[in-house]
Amino acid sequence: MKTALITGITGQDGSYLAEFLLEKGYRVFGLVRRSSTLNFERIRHIQDQIELISGDLTDQNSLLYALQQANPDEVYNLAAQSFVQTSWNQPVLTGDVTALGVTRMLEAIRVFNSKTRFYQASSSEMFGKVQAVPQKEDTPLYPRSPYGVAKVYGHWATINYRESYDIFAVSGILFNHESPRRGLEFVTRKVTDAVARIKAGLSKELRLGNLDAQRDWGFAGDYVRAMWMMLQQDTPDDYVVATGETHSVRDLVETAFSYVDLDWREYVIQDERFMRPAEVDLLVGDPGKAKQEMGWEPEVGFAELIHMMVDADVARHEQTRRYAELSAV
Repeated sequence: MKTALITGITGQDGSYLAEFLLEKGYRVFGLVRRSSTLNFERIRHIQDQIELISGDLTDQNSLLYALQQANPDEVYNLAAQSFVQTSWNQPVLTGDVTALGVTRMLEAIRVFNSKTRFYQASSSEMFGKVQAVPQKEDTPLYPRSPYGVAKVYGHWATINYRESYDIFAVSGILFNHESPRRGLEFVTRKVTDAVARIKAGLSKELRLGNLDAQRDWGFAGDYVRAMWMMLQQDTPDDYVVATGETHSVRDLVETAFSYVDLDWREYVIQDERFMRPAEVDLLVGDPGKAKQEMGWEPEVGFAELIHMMVDADVARHEQTRRYAELSAV
């Protein structure tokens, strides 16, 4: 039985990855920050199958302790301050967790067991002001936010430890990936939740920033499979994980609203408060290397993904309404 340690296990990707590894027969450990308000909603259905260890990417000793407790064959570093907008307001925290946290984990692996395989969750936000379309593994990086800058640091730290200490360390340059488990602060989930609320009569409008920004959106469940495949290769290397298709925020909005027979123009309001100080206009990845070398391909298309998310939010609000009605009786 292989053993894996996942940082960020309570997040969207962590929960899907934990499910995937359990199905593969892994013993799964998760690193969680100690807090008075723990949120295990995404992993509640598998919580009795995983083992949680208290730790933090800002604390070196806790990472060494986690490695000693789990003794993992594989470490998946998914934890980060991962919301781009927040990185403008909390740039130092973002750098400490999303950048230096990677180095702390790599250093802990080097000290504890350099044979442990390491996956770093890199991001398409590293491309920022894109220097080529589509973006590939060798496309120059030009981050446009504190989050993107921090991810570039973590990306190059992973490469440096691989080349300096012969650690099996890889970076997955993941483009935007979504699911019904995506946080409500992210634009895809913000849209699908708003659609469900408007359909249920709980809201009358949706305020958004730049509708022309274009992204390469895929399904998180497909992308965690690529993470695992990277650590099964004979030689460590970095891969772009993307669909190769681009859609604007306007496309996202239209797809979500039309799915429930609503005209988005009647509800969507552009609000300057949601504009970034430095915008990333176009991100679209070239997953050719991942397909050729690993045989990875996405299975869920854009419309199917958005419909999946709308269905989940509609069901959630309907369940909340029914519960409120029963409680009132």
